[in-house]
Amino acid sequence: MGRDRLSRLLGVLWPAFVTAGVLEALVFVVVDPATLQAFGSKPLAWSPKAVYSITFFVFWGVIAVGCAITALVNSPEPDG
Repeated sequence: MGRDRLSRLLGVLWPAFVTAGVLEALVFVVVDPATLQAFGSKPLAWSPKAVYSITFFVFWGVIAVGCAITALVNSPEPDG
């Protein structure tokens, strides 16, 4: 992986990581992980740590995709 490509990857993943952490903190100030339900069924039988971890990675992935699309749209056209 080239240095430029690694720099662009980190430029997408780092802000997404920080934003996912902030979003998770904001969500779990309001939501109790012990009361989460999957589409109206019984509450999930997951530990709070599992809920926090899974939601963090989901948030990180979704935000990273948004950041990557923004980086792709804003990238300069190749010379040619």
